Amino acid sequence: MSPLSTSGMVLNLCSPSVTDKCLIAEAWCPVAKLPELQSALREGGRKSGSGVDSFYNRLPSSTPPPTLFPINSFTAGFQNIVDAYGVASYREVNPAVYTIITFPFLFAVMFGDVGHGLLMTLAALWMVLEEKDPKLKNNSNEIWRMMFGGRYLILLMGLFSVYTGAIYNECFSRGLSPFSSGWHVNPMFKINRWNSSVLEQSQYLAMDPVVPGVFTGPYPFGIDPIWGMANNKLTFLNSYKMKMSVIIGVIHMTFGVCLSFFNYKHFGQMSSVFLVLIPELFFMLCLFGYLVFMVFFKWIAYTPDQSKIAPSILIHFIDMFLFTENSDNPNLYTGQMVVQKILVVLALCSVPVLLATLLHFLTFVLLGHIRRKTDVPSWPTTVPSTLIKEKSREELEFDAADAFMHQGIHTIEYCLGCISNTASYLRLWALSLAHAQLSEVLWVMVMRIALKWQGYVGSAVLFVVFCFFALLTVSILLVMEGLSAFLHALRLHWVEFQNKFYSGAGYKLSPFSFSSLINAPAI
Repeated sequence: MSPLSTSGMVLNLCSPSVTDKCLIAEAWCPVAKLPELQSALREGGRKSGSGVDSFYNRLPSSTPPPTLFPINSFTAGFQNIVDAYGVASYREVNPAVYTIITFPFLFAVMFGDVGHGLLMTLAALWMVLEEKDPKLKNNSNEIWRMMFGGRYLILLMGLFSVYTGAIYNECFSRGLSPFSSGWHVNPMFKINRWNSSVLEQSQYLAMDPVVPGVFTGPYPFGIDPIWGMANNKLTFLNSYKMKMSVIIGVIHMTFGVCLSFFNYKHFGQMSSVFLVLIPELFFMLCLFGYLVFMVFFKWIAYTPDQSKIAPSILIHFIDMFLFTENSDNPNLYTGQMVVQKILVVLALCSVPVLLATLLHFLTFVLLGHIRRKTDVPSWPTTVPSTLIKEKSREELEFDAADAFMHQGIHTIEYCLGCISNTASYLRLWALSLAHAQLSEVLWVMVMRIALKWQGYVGSAVLFVVFCFFALLTVSILLVMEGLSAFLHALRLHWVEFQNKFYSGAGYKLSPFSFSSLINAPAI
């Protein structure tokens, strides 16, 4: 495309003035770029030798402005994740700011392994250090361009996976022992808790903290590596990771509900803070926030040697909705039944408040109807007044029905969604256990067999098996499991987090550029 044809295309986008002596173009421009725009117009007029100065005027518009977020190579990957769900409306809270931390963390909860996270970190670090290499930057492979564009996202996912892997005490499914274990099995042998028949049936021993002297204190950081050699390892990890998933989920969703405050404040909807935000927080915290409280209270109130007599939180949570008390399940604290009844009543009372918000919307519609009636004289006089009244009545009925339907669906969706969304965070527990078990199977079925060989033959077998083990680790655990954890973290952000405050009903600003027109493919 020649520069002449390009300039002609640009001129065709402009409108002639009333005198046909100049051209007028309407475009969106960020306020911060207005001085730069004026400077460019003056420079263009000077270079063209025009006798008429070019200038701009700020015009009111009924069309919502486009959305523009300044991004760089670091934030581009996170912003693309949010934009794939929907572009933010003008001046709406941008979830990408918080996704920078929450997305890699939720991914790492499902992918926690020091070894796997380190491999991912090294691969992403290489892409970051070589990001200016034209061979990598201009590669036409779509999959590669996607990975290269998200190199900083992958880097953070790898670093967070190293951290969570250290908490899980897993490195290629093997435990690390930087500190001394807090468990001692010798007291169980002294009381003949284990006999020879039990040892013959199982290779591993079960950890029982009820026996005095077995548990001496918590591990300094993460999970005690002794659990890797215990028969009841999965029982312990299931309970630990399931509770952890619920706690993370409730905190994440509550944070999303709180972010809606900034939207209400900016758009002048402060009444929605009292009629929508606070009832939603009451419903969430009185039910699922209380569930998190019970988990922490049980951890603090009951020591490991009291694990046999500790009450079941799940049964307490079910009895809370039934307003009953189970004699076989002791209370966590005095007055628990009274507190639970009050919390359930408060949660149920928040539902009618959310539905009462319909009156609030209807008031706004009525006010809008009054404004339209006062604006009647400014309408064309050729339009009959009866037609104006009919149009106003139709708009009023439509707005009221639309508001009623919208708020009713929102209330039902939020109340039911609090239950389903909380359960959805259990995927953190499921995928974490799945990743750990796949890693364990890969080690037992491949590497441990090679380590049994000895001598020169054993060295050759170990080399071959290690190459096979590395190939399976990269292809299955890093690529397939990593992609699975990525997609689940994406779903948690789009469905469980962003729908609490984010509409995503805007559109991007498409900046004008001569280079894009010149380099555009010919049609």
